[in-house]
Amino acid sequence: MIGALETRGSNGDGRARLYSIGDLAAEFEVSQRAIRFYEDQGLLKPQRIGANRVYTHGDRARLALILRGKRLGFSLADIKEMLDLYDVDPDHLEQLRVTLDKGRARIAELERQRAEIDATLVELREIETAVVGMIRERERGSRKRKEGGQS
Repeated sequence: MIGALETRGSNGDGRARLYSIGDLAAEFEVSQRAIRFYEDQGLLKPQRIGANRVYTHGDRARLALILRGKRLGFSLADIKEMLDLYDVDPDHLEQLRVTLDKGRARIAELERQRAEIDATLVELREIETAVVGMIRERERGSRKRKEGGQS
């Protein structure tokens, strides 16, 4: 933790907990460089105390969502759009609708990829079967030639 900057909302003092870039990097197993990149892309907006970046619980939650979005295959632009919509509408309806649309599009994309992978696997298995058959046939022919030549 960042020493004097550490506050604990859970101890009853009413202050929000703050995180250093090192805290978040360690917790989420990402590099500090990655976190700075997300900041450069406008996905995170830490506060500054002197030269130090200070992240709030909200920043921590955003980082978790950024990493989840990346893991699910969303672009950083899509992730930013979904996160930015959170602040626009107090009911979050637009954010939910956009998230649903982007999620459905990602599902469709993954299903298309799975169909392509399945078709490729079928073709590769057919090739494998044909090649194995050709190898066996040639091995039999080679044995017969050797047996015929030795007699």
